[in-house]
Amino acid sequence: MKNQLSSSDEDDEYPPMLYCWWRSAAKFEECSRINVGLPNIANLTPRLRVLRELERLALIAHEGLNELRYKLQIYRSGDFWVPTGGIKREEMDIPPVITILLVGFSASGKSSLVNLMYSVLGRTGLVPFAQTSSGSCKNYKTMYMEEHNVLRSQQSGFCVYDSMGFSYDKMGEALEELSSWMIDGVHHNQPCLRSEDYTLLKDDAGSSASRSSSKFVQRRVNCAMVVVDIAEVYKALKAGDSQPLEATRELFCSPALRNCNENPILTLTHGDLLTTEERIEARLKLCESLGISETNGVYDVVCLTEYGFLADESDPVTAYAVAEAVYRALLISDRGHFPKKNFKDWAVFILSWLMTFMGILFAFLAEICTTLGQKKKLKH
Repeated sequence: MKNQLSSSDEDDEYPPMLYCWWRSAAKFEECSRINVGLPNIANLTPRLRVLRELERLALIAHEGLNELRYKLQIYRSGDFWVPTGGIKREEMDIPPVITILLVGFSASGKSSLVNLMYSVLGRTGLVPFAQTSSGSCKNYKTMYMEEHNVLRSQQSGFCVYDSMGFSYDKMGEALEELSSWMIDGVHHNQPCLRSEDYTLLKDDAGSSASRSSSKFVQRRVNCAMVVVDIAEVYKALKAGDSQPLEATRELFCSPALRNCNENPILTLTHGDLLTTEERIEARLKLCESLGISETNGVYDVVCLTEYGFLADESDPVTAYAVAEAVYRALLISDRGHFPKKNFKDWAVFILSWLMTFMGILFAFLAEICTTLGQKKKLKH
């Protein structure tokens, strides 16, 4: 079957080395001969599955981007919920705004990814983009939670939170903070307190007065995106350092994220710092280490070029990948809502706690009586 993206016309529209970089990979010709209808995916090698997934994104990038962008613009919280068990939507505990949290290690590209979302999804108006650790802001560090409405609309049904990056050698502290975000929720300008950052926060006391948490809404995290700088992980592995890979696996497989959604979305960010073969090899190694599919819920996003410039929607494949990642996050969120607690649920909850308290009380009294009985027996 002829590959729809291999014709000369399409090559003029998609420069292979810029937007369809994977076409220079080994065995790409074998991938282009695969029936794009319903091939037996189980018989494909991991490399071919990745190449086929990248071709899928390129195939629908042009027409699919506008359609997906429109779905996100008209999205309201709970639109993707599927009725199950006869439960009506009104009976579901659906928050007014879906919250997508970006988590990852320092300089992994979270703020750059937020800027890319603004570029791809936001169409009009001027907004302050998230600061990044590249370019003139090389020493910038995200010290506070930042809420972003990447659609630049007051009617948006979701928001994206940019968080402070974790450290590879302090995973215990990172997982503890992540757990607090997932359990207690997050709010705009919430400080990310780390042991080494107290001095910086103290120096920033003047501006902290205007960051009162009472001014902002506490939001429950509905879905998490794990952002990984794939170039950093690959170069560390080449140098014999497996710490970034091990730390990424520990973060991705943490109970805090798994309790939110079983398979968090994995976003691989990089500039033009790796060759085609290195990009594919790094993706395969990372997915193998995390124990996940090479294609399901994994998005390869070029956030920054080798010159430090932000990639924008002039790259249709990257633009569509970003939009689909957000769309997938909303699907996961809406299908993970729980029913509201009614009077019967609260009554059972209170009764269970009451019975537990009575059990503990009687056990305590029994222990006291046993102790007194033993003392009386010893006297006799």
